[in-house]
Amino acid sequence: MGTSAASEQRLPLSIKLGCTLWVAVLVPVWIRVQGLHNFLWLSDIALLGTCVALWSESRLLLSMMALGGVLPELAWTFVFLGRLMIDSGPLEQSGYMFNDELPLFVRGLSLFHVFLPPLLVYAVRRVGYDCRALLLYSILTFAVLLACYYATDPAENLNFVFGFGDPPRPPLAQPYWMAAQMAILLGGAYWPTHALLKRWAP
Repeated sequence: MGTSAASEQRLPLSIKLGCTLWVAVLVPVWIRVQGLHNFLWLSDIALLGTCVALWSESRLLLSMMALGGVLPELAWTFVFLGRLMIDSGPLEQSGYMFNDELPLFVRGLSLFHVFLPPLLVYAVRRVGYDCRALLLYSILTFAVLLACYYATDPAENLNFVFGFGDPPRPPLAQPYWMAAQMAILLGGAYWPTHALLKRWAP
């Protein structure tokens, strides 16, 4: 029976344990250093959701996390690498990685942005893609943006709902900026990922 159960698992145990170990270290550290509200970042939601999805091997949950964790995290990685090479960058996504006030270990935990996209693509390829993910993750994203705007400190600027800069200023007046954010995420990240995984994953 044990062999049969193992053969039914489509994702290696080593990947599940590795992701769980990373999350088990990250969560208490970030709660102490950043605060619980930090987990409203869409990237953190993608990481935590991926950990749950790996163990459950839920096609729907993995598909949702792939929409939110492939292209956005690739963008974070490219910006981070760009700032490493030229010490500047047009986006603020990875700016905190160069903040010496944060301990190096804490910043190092953010490197999950780098391994999350290939992990999600691999997992969805093994488990399959669920087309319902596009609608459900879009709804989740909108709910998270609303929560960030109405229930968090503007100085934290979670998911850039208050714009860019210090202090943050939106490129457009609200609610147009939030609508623009949704359009950018949906058209620039979620829909392309949905289309690719729909064709490529079983």
